[in-house]
Amino acid sequence: MHDTRDAAPQSVDETVAWLEARDYICDRRLATSIFLSMRLRRPLFLEGEAGVGKTEIAKVLAKGLGVPLVRLQCYEGIDINQAAYEWNVARQMLEIRLAEAGRAGGANPNLYRRDLLIERPLLSALSSRPAPVLLIDELDRADEPFEAFLLEVLSDFQMTIPEFGVVRAEEPPVVVLTSNRTREIHDALKRRCLYAWVDYPNAEQELEIVRRKAPGAAQRLSRDVVDFVQRARRLDLFKSPGVAETIDWTNALTALDAMSLDPESVSDTLGVLLKYQEDLGRLQGAEVGRILDEMRALTGQG
Repeated sequence: MHDTRDAAPQSVDETVAWLEARDYICDRRLATSIFLSMRLRRPLFLEGEAGVGKTEIAKVLAKGLGVPLVRLQCYEGIDINQAAYEWNVARQMLEIRLAEAGRAGGANPNLYRRDLLIERPLLSALSSRPAPVLLIDELDRADEPFEAFLLEVLSDFQMTIPEFGVVRAEEPPVVVLTSNRTREIHDALKRRCLYAWVDYPNAEQELEIVRRKAPGAAQRLSRDVVDFVQRARRLDLFKSPGVAETIDWTNALTALDAMSLDPESVSDTLGVLLKYQEDLGRLQGAEVGRILDEMRALTGQG
């Protein structure tokens, strides 16, 4: 029988190395939260700006543990039918017709059997063997009543279905929840989780990420891109570029055979890095030149 604990790292140091081996670079604080979540079987609640790598943690955990990833993408108006389960109404109606036709021995059919449940992500995660990694992504997009429904799942790894009973996980899934903090999540939910804030990586970490995710880029280009992005995040932008945008920009520039950054290459490709017109306007022309001049002055490059 597969047990995720057998494949999980056994210390924080091992967790750092275990994540790096799967191309996820993070600081020791975040690695500690990930290790404790796996060791203590506690859901891990991750907050941070969009694009800092919160969702990627769940993907790396599933790959590293050798188990499926069950993903619940939250959105406004999501309810139990989309997130947890629903009854197979078509089959229930068929059971009723068969009973009425006398093909079921005249007995009243049981319309609330386990095989008549349609599993959605939450129920699937509790029922699956081996236990998967359950990703509840962008919880802040869901409505507050949906948070209340999650409390039983997060505290007891079980779900009460009124017509059927309790479905309890034989082995608790590894649970990762993410939020971009567009609204505050209720304390009752946070209390059931370990918490970590995922920040933008520092320059050294981001350069290592780019080297792993965009290995075809020239060394100077990788350094230039990371330096530029780090400086851009200090500006008053509507949406600072995330790590995914850094990687995409590096790959785009590499596809254009760029070996380093210059005003023309930045201007032509800035839409890969920034996704709002206000930010593109903020970084056009003189501002790009100023950042590049600062970079060159610091490195002594002409």
